[in-house]
Amino acid sequence: MPDLITSDGSIRQDSWAVVPRPADGDSLDIPDQPSLIPADLWLAGKEHFENRDDIGVWLDSHEEPEILAGVVNELPVIAVNFPKFSDGRGYSIARLLRERLNYRNELRAVGDVLLDQLQFMKRCGFDTYVLRADKDINKAARCLNFFTQGYQAATDTDVPLFRRRAS
Repeated sequence: MPDLITSDGSIRQDSWAVVPRPADGDSLDIPDQPSLIPADLWLAGKEHFENRDDIGVWLDSHEEPEILAGVVNELPVIAVNFPKFSDGRGYSIARLLRERLNYRNELRAVGDVLLDQLQFMKRCGFDTYVLRADKDINKAARCLNFFTQGYQAATDTDVPLFRRRAS
């Protein structure tokens, strides 16, 4: 099993499998382990997944997190896919899940996740990060805290730097 990094810098084994979207005509094949399935498929079969803490969802960068409004806290884990490092829509999805939909459980970044993105992802509300396979997870803890202060308000503080300096 691959490892993941948490927002406090600890490394742990990832027990969740990301289940890819099945091809047209194929059925969803869920392995016998905690699984992250496409969010729209979870919604379509929600009655089959109720009260299961071993099923979470993943959102792709083009999907709207509002599809999970009203049920978002029924999910133990929501993963947001970054198909490439230059696609910033996942940051917006994270903030919407945390601030607008009040998601309280684990929010995970998956896909093309690089070390220099970790602190920015953390500020947007991500809890855990699955790094791209060629990145050294042992360097990740340091990357979560490159900067001691952020200029803008984020999920970790709602007061921008200029207001913090004034007080």
